[in-house]
Amino acid sequence: MREPSALAELRARIAELEGSAARQAAIPFGVDALDRYLPGGGLAAGALHEVAGSVDLADDASATIFLAGILARVDGPVFWCLRWRDLFAPALHLAGLHPDRVIHVEAGSDTNVLLAMEECLRHRGLAGVVGEITKYSTTASKRLQLAAEASGVTAFVFRRASRAEATVEGTAALTRWRISAAPSEALSIPSLGRPRWQVALERVRGGEPRQWIVEGCDAQGRIGLSAALVDRPVATEDRQAAA
Repeated sequence: MREPSALAELRARIAELEGSAARQAAIPFGVDALDRYLPGGGLAAGALHEVAGSVDLADDASATIFLAGILARVDGPVFWCLRWRDLFAPALHLAGLHPDRVIHVEAGSDTNVLLAMEECLRHRGLAGVVGEITKYSTTASKRLQLAAEASGVTAFVFRRASRAEATVEGTAALTRWRISAAPSEALSIPSLGRPRWQVALERVRGGEPRQWIVEGCDAQGRIGLSAALVDRPVATEDRQAAA
């Protein structure tokens, strides 16, 4: 009876070393319209994902809160690596990511941000590691993907709006997202409605690009999709989702 047990332990250890154990877990959005288009029913944990804004600071802010909402729903500390400290912690808190959970790593350059991300990804038990960079090479993305697989910690490369149109090399990231601000729902009283974003899944390994109009994160980091909001393929000529 001991031999099968020893064999099972050996297989589990090999799976861990190869990263396959980490890839079995996923971080669902909790919105079927998104999750059903993602292999595994959500963002693959223990993997690299890429997020970008679109054209202006409003899109940059939307992408930041989109990331914060994902990390708010995962237990553990978050390492947020950036060139200089310009992250607005109260905004993260509104999306459910408490500032006490976030450790800022002010690296000063893209090269140092990538080095810091790799070092942080060596440690298990983190909710995730974010790195804000201008650009990175295919080789660098592969190193991050391998580091994420080895530890089971999810990695996010965040390309801000002013940098989103820069030339993008091939990447080992499992998904690539582009987030931009969208008009809020018109209310019957003078007030601001819940923020809305256009969320474009530009690349997903094993799936097709899509885009949605979603309602921004609530205090628990959850996005919403109103019954009046319809998702459409990115490739169609009509790229505007309407309420």
